[in-house]
Amino acid sequence: MQRLGVRARRPGKWKTTTVSTPGATVAPNRLERDFTAKAPNEVWTADITYVWTWEGWLYLAAIVDLFSRRVVGWAAADHMRVDLVLEAFDKAVLSRRPPAGLMFHSDRGSQFTSHRFLKALADHVMVASMSRRGDCFDNAVSESFFATYMNELIHLQSWPTRRAALAATADFIDARYNTRRLHSTLGARRATVQGVPEDVEPFLKGGAT
Repeated sequence: MQRLGVRARRPGKWKTTTVSTPGATVAPNRLERDFTAKAPNEVWTADITYVWTWEGWLYLAAIVDLFSRRVVGWAAADHMRVDLVLEAFDKAVLSRRPPAGLMFHSDRGSQFTSHRFLKALADHVMVASMSRRGDCFDNAVSESFFATYMNELIHLQSWPTRRAALAATADFIDARYNTRRLHSTLGARRATVQGVPEDVEPFLKGGAT
């Protein structure tokens, strides 16, 4: 491998992000691993991951639209309190203006079961869905995005500062993943700025035959 200039990728530091609160309100798993959607803003999935920097941890919350696989809202901070997911949520709502009845799927982390976050869902007439305890496959789409993010960006180098990791994350999501990357679940197509696959957009506008 050394002669060929090939290096193995080493996994980074590991940290628990899903911490449940005893007695918290937990929604049923309404999604039931049905990772399909007939239209944008029908189902969103969300999760939190983390990036090790020389300054300490940087936490990333991201919300993915199941129809387009686009990251519709994200936020990063040096903590993973409920404010982190609320910031990502507010960005998603502001940019997408979803209709009532959207299903919001997440794990059972304390951020998503908190009163403040459940109230935000209720205020926007969204339906909560949560993975079963300890089952990452119930939130496979968000897990898949984070795996791509780690493999194609974070694990390629060390990050001296949170600012550097944040800038690279913004570029990865907004300039690469959402606009240029081909998604296998979309038939090797990209998502448009509106979060609608390129070849589907004419159909939604009534222009397809």
